[in-house]
Amino acid sequence: MKFMCFMFDLDGTLVNTITDIAASMNKALALHSFPPLIPSEYTKIVGWGIKRLAFLALPRETQGKAGAEELAATIAKDATRFYAESPLVYSKAYPGMLEAVAELRRKNIKTAVVTNKPDPVARMVVQGLFPFGSFDRIRGDLPGSPRKPDPNVVWDLLMELDVTPHETVLIGDSEIDIQTAHNSNCHALGVSWGFRPRQTLENAGAERIIDNYEELLRFIKDI
Repeated sequence: MKFMCFMFDLDGTLVNTITDIAASMNKALALHSFPPLIPSEYTKIVGWGIKRLAFLALPRETQGKAGAEELAATIAKDATRFYAESPLVYSKAYPGMLEAVAELRRKNIKTAVVTNKPDPVARMVVQGLFPFGSFDRIRGDLPGSPRKPDPNVVWDLLMELDVTPHETVLIGDSEIDIQTAHNSNCHALGVSWGFRPRQTLENAGAERIIDNYEELLRFIKDI
């Protein structure tokens, strides 16, 4: 199949961001007198957006109380501010991802980042780790706009890039990305090096799962 566009998830797919995510959220939790989580705990609850992450980071007994959603929104706002102050202390692109994106550009395949990370921070991370012009579009979470797994966020990008869902690969490390691909009729490509176990991608219905950079590069070169 001839693909004309690759849409990448950010956290756990292009970039290992989990330590910076944990640091900013733990700082926000501490501000409100809640205990921190270790980074590995965050790998299980990231992906649905910063407000959902803040809610899931709260102790179970707090989640069940009245006003928990409002509290989580406040913590999320604080965490976003902390994250924006230092988004790239520990974050690194996964091995080979710069080369993979460069190969796509060499082949004139359109590229985009679609993430539920707040849009300003998403742009800081991408622009801080990838060369200028690596992606045609970067789309993070914006107030009042759809987020993954809502297909509209993908369809909006497809319209901007003038490509169809059947010409597009959506690549990610979580069940959210695979569901987004299915919802938007894009090709669902999972990567096993990210935040979720391989079994989660299989259960979500990934059409193919890539285990390392070399395999991804072969997939790209065969397009």
